[in-house]
Amino acid sequence: MQPALPKTQTATPSPGLLARADRKRRQMLDAVFGRRMRSIDAQLCPPGGLPADDIHSILVIRPNHRLGNTVLISPLLRELETLYPGAEIDILASGGAAQILFSTRFQTHRVITLDRRMPRHPVRTLRQLRATCNTPYDLAIDASMDSNMGRLILGRSTARYKLSFPLQEPAEGEMARYREDCPAHFALRNVHLLRTASGRGTQDPWPTLNVLLSENELARGRKALHALFAHTDPLPPNAFVLGVFANATADKRYPGDWWSRFMQALLDAHPDLHVVDVLADHGRSQLPVASRPFYSRDLRKLGSVLANMDAFISADCGVMHLASAVGVPTLGLFSRDNSDKYAPYGGCNQSLDTHAGSEVEHTAQSAARWLGQLRQARRGDTLREGISA
Repeated sequence: MQPALPKTQTATPSPGLLARADRKRRQMLDAVFGRRMRSIDAQLCPPGGLPADDIHSILVIRPNHRLGNTVLISPLLRELETLYPGAEIDILASGGAAQILFSTRFQTHRVITLDRRMPRHPVRTLRQLRATCNTPYDLAIDASMDSNMGRLILGRSTARYKLSFPLQEPAEGEMARYREDCPAHFALRNVHLLRTASGRGTQDPWPTLNVLLSENELARGRKALHALFAHTDPLPPNAFVLGVFANATADKRYPGDWWSRFMQALLDAHPDLHVVDVLADHGRSQLPVASRPFYSRDLRKLGSVLANMDAFISADCGVMHLASAVGVPTLGLFSRDNSDKYAPYGGCNQSLDTHAGSEVEHTAQSAARWLGQLRQARRGDTLREGISA
């Protein structure tokens, strides 16, 4: 018998146990709602059936409170803004992240925020859902992928056109086109869905994650970043600032010893780095190296500081997606075999898979090469600017 854990510790369920619990939950939900959810396939807009105009009000359904899942719908929002520049967009979300990140977008009409603990507020939640489903939208999109709740809301919606991936996968037929050449990355699947429905195809470049920071936000973030170093080690004009976020959930989190070895190897390769320790919500440093801490629970304030850094390294988590969405070159560290679905993409973004037992130093060497490429590219840009001047 294993000894009981001290009261100050909590046991973290193993990935296998979590996967089995998730499968059991899905089986139970399928037994209760399966027939209803599969029947929604008949309501979906067929490929090529979405008009190029006559879409003025749009509902994007993503009832999930996690930061990363929220940021991952931003390419869909950008695609909708491009396809329907005169339309208004409502977003049905959970928690507060969507309100903070997307309410300032020009085409966002409102963000309908469900309480992240919906079972504790059933009456209020049902009122919100009923009002949303009864609103006569022109287009409703289930951007939740495998969420039963998102699909049920779509089915109850009175929208004229409804988009979601069909649950039944016919070997042939027009609905099967939604899954043909569909990207693996979760941020791009809904863009593929919309492009297929509108008949646009996928020849255009994929939109990146984006939260559209204002010039004022960027300027304030730049000032805050320089203030971190002002008293002890002011940033020189050619300083290279690296942000590091050392937190994540469950088995995506690396232990302190791992980060110690990783950062030491990284600083051996780049000893002149100026490191900012981006603190998690609990406000405690998890980075065992000399660095400047930065803490903010305001997502747009955090994003404005990240945007002024030269590079950012993080485990797979919401802050990693936020960094990618504000434009800082981002390196994601993946302890799970899912980087094809969640890795930062576009520009100079990259990912490193550590789940196959890679040595910490080997991972650090790959990260150091990535930083070297960024620094070389920046020196090239500086040289070209000098020549132009």
